[in-house]
Amino acid sequence: MAKKISVIIPNCNGRDLLAKNLPVVIKNCPECEIIIIDDGSIDESVKLLKAKFKSVKIIENKKNEGFAESVNIGVKNAKDDLVLLLNTDVVPRKDFLKKAVDHFEKKGNKNLFAVGLCDISHEDGRQVKRGRGGASFEKGFLTHFAAPVESGPTLWVSGGSGLFDRQKFLELGGFDNAFAPFYWEDIDLCYRAWKIGFICIFEPGSQVDHYHEEGAIKKNKSAFYVKMVSYKNQFLFVWKNISDNTMIIQHILWFPYHVLRAIAKLDRAFFFGFVWAISKITALIFNYDQSSLNDKLSDRGVLKKFER
Repeated sequence: MAKKISVIIPNCNGRDLLAKNLPVVIKNCPECEIIIIDDGSIDESVKLLKAKFKSVKIIENKKNEGFAESVNIGVKNAKDDLVLLLNTDVVPRKDFLKKAVDHFEKKGNKNLFAVGLCDISHEDGRQVKRGRGGASFEKGFLTHFAAPVESGPTLWVSGGSGLFDRQKFLELGGFDNAFAPFYWEDIDLCYRAWKIGFICIFEPGSQVDHYHEEGAIKKNKSAFYVKMVSYKNQFLFVWKNISDNTMIIQHILWFPYHVLRAIAKLDRAFFFGFVWAISKITALIFNYDQSSLNDKLSDRGVLKKFER
């Protein structure tokens, strides 16, 4: 493989996952630079890394910065052409890199931004293949869905198991911290990539195992908190990215419906998420990317590629 790869793994109190999974990452990512960004762990993650994984580069955040900023720090400090983003609960299979990297080395793929890996999700004793996504604009919001697990374009590439062109990642400004602490930052980034003419594809032959139940979100965050974050970031995605006038009007007109629905279901997470989103509007304004003025695809142009 001509292109070099830096592996970026953000970690927050994932000592046990690192002890179990990092040896497999090192084995299956030969000749890769491996960077662990420790995001303020208090569980001796850094002590483990320094004692047993001396070949790994460690970056220690002085305070907890969140997933998006940790990844951004790792990408900025990476030295190679491509960056492989992995979560601590993701375990790559043997020879998983070759097919993904091949896409970047094909002639005519100069606009390729990212390749999504086949994420074999371990759920309640089952193994479910995931990793390719589509979306539609319904009832005033972007609704994303799982697309067929086969080669082809994908609306987004997961920030937990995806291979990205480092330079393009930096040109786009990386993950937006407005979506912190987690969720939607990868959808936001890839959506912006599509709009300016970059491409994201899915490679079913590049496979990783994903043990969601062992990850930090499932283990440390309540279902209510996760739902609240999801609502917050759904609002932010629309406010930040949608420029189609008709879709904006739909978002406004459908809002009373969503409010009444949340009241009927006693869905407090919706209201907390909405207020949280409003508090982030200033961040959206100051983080506004002028490259949006050079979009090559409209919102409808992007979503048309991913119709059900």
